[in-house]
Amino acid sequence: MTTQASPEAITVEALINGQNVKSLSQSAKENPANPTEIVGYFPDTTQEQAVEAIEAAAVAFKTWKKTSIEERVASMRKAIEKIRAAENEIVNLLSREHGKPLYDAHGEIYVALMWMEFTCNEAAAALQEQVTEHDHGKTILSYDPIGVVSAISPWNYPIALSTIKIAPALLAGNAIVLKPSPYAPLAAAKVAEIIASEFPAGVINVVHGGADVGVELTTNPKVTKIAFTGGTETAKHIIKAASDTIKDMTLELGGNDAAIFLESFDVNDERAMRRIVVSNFLTTGQICMIAKRVYVHRSIYDAFVDKYIEAANRWIRIGDPFDPKTTVGPVNNLKQKEYVSSLVEDAKQRGAKVTPLGTILDQKLFDQGYYLQPTLVTGCDAHDPIVVEEQFGPTVPILPFDDEDQVITLHNESIYGLTSSVWGAEKEAIAVARQLEAGTTMINTAAVQGLDVRFPFGGFKQSGIGREYGTEGIRTYTEPHVINVPNMLDLPYIPE
Repeated sequence: MTTQASPEAITVEALINGQNVKSLSQSAKENPANPTEIVGYFPDTTQEQAVEAIEAAAVAFKTWKKTSIEERVASMRKAIEKIRAAENEIVNLLSREHGKPLYDAHGEIYVALMWMEFTCNEAAAALQEQVTEHDHGKTILSYDPIGVVSAISPWNYPIALSTIKIAPALLAGNAIVLKPSPYAPLAAAKVAEIIASEFPAGVINVVHGGADVGVELTTNPKVTKIAFTGGTETAKHIIKAASDTIKDMTLELGGNDAAIFLESFDVNDERAMRRIVVSNFLTTGQICMIAKRVYVHRSIYDAFVDKYIEAANRWIRIGDPFDPKTTVGPVNNLKQKEYVSSLVEDAKQRGAKVTPLGTILDQKLFDQGYYLQPTLVTGCDAHDPIVVEEQFGPTVPILPFDDEDQVITLHNESIYGLTSSVWGAEKEAIAVARQLEAGTTMINTAAVQGLDVRFPFGGFKQSGIGREYGTEGIRTYTEPHVINVPNMLDLPYIPE
């Protein structure tokens, strides 16, 4: 396949200590909708350059940690305004390198800015020193910056899942080294550079590259915290790599999020049916917190499937991400396309029924890109791979269940527990939700439609360690420091 750089192709470099640093070689990022077109180039950062970035962050941290929260917030607010001013440019770049339709790319910027605004508004209160007077004296609790943070972001929401780390880390007084995914490196790097322009040199550094850079970011003794969003298998390697220096970690990992439709759910509610379809296929199904398996009470199962297909065929339009009629774009990369295709083919071989959904707007474009037509899978077993594995693509299995105990068991036996949703009468749905092993459960909605950055987000079991968003997502970049000032030094139970 012959590739050619787009006239709009850009080049990003590593950002180390406030300077763009060239590498001896570069990698190309193709357009998923047209893999023959090169959207831009990003550097093959060396391990030595990664060390330089960490060193720069360590030096910058010594000064940055002493700045006031007011100064940090002022810098972040200026960065927010610069991102907002450049939104259309960023959105176009993100859509071209990722394959997101334009509305979806704008949505990602919306979520990123919403979180950055929240951290600016809440950081002072979240990090406020607490002084407690008591019978034995006084205790001071402060939230001290943790040091140098290695932030490793994924390709599915590269900007939102970079800023979810950058904003609280910097406002808490840390310095950071960001490594975007090679599958979506360009827009995230541009946003990081915009933010860095409002902060002292070395406070934000950006590197790219392969496994050797990742190893440096997770083993270097000057790194005190790792913030990673990505796959569970990669996280296992990170945990092992970080074990020698016992680093603090926040890991937001895989999910196989279930949507449970109770007998009380109204299958004729067209808005609700649209919400679940969107919750399955937004970003072409490539969201960690998207509904990836659907369980429906047997009494409404047949009617639900019929109404689901109707809703899906109305909403899903597969096409050029820049076409305003498009709601579903290509899969981000060939590897992911092949993996999702293999799960669907396996389901067919096991006897499941696979129903294509939606309308292909441009067959020629569809055939040349990393496109997959969204599919509904019925008639599969609850333990088939397409049900128990995270598909991370445009396919969803729908299975019947007979009672609440059965579906709660099916939900909780998964190794994952990121998010879930329960649909039906509110009181009944909440009662079921309380029994689910998940970091977030949404009622009568799912995925980003139910996201609230004011509250902590993370998962049970192999879906992660720690929480992002909310006050917890700010304090996770600090170490609680207790200072005791006793007024009685002689304890009654210790002999003279």
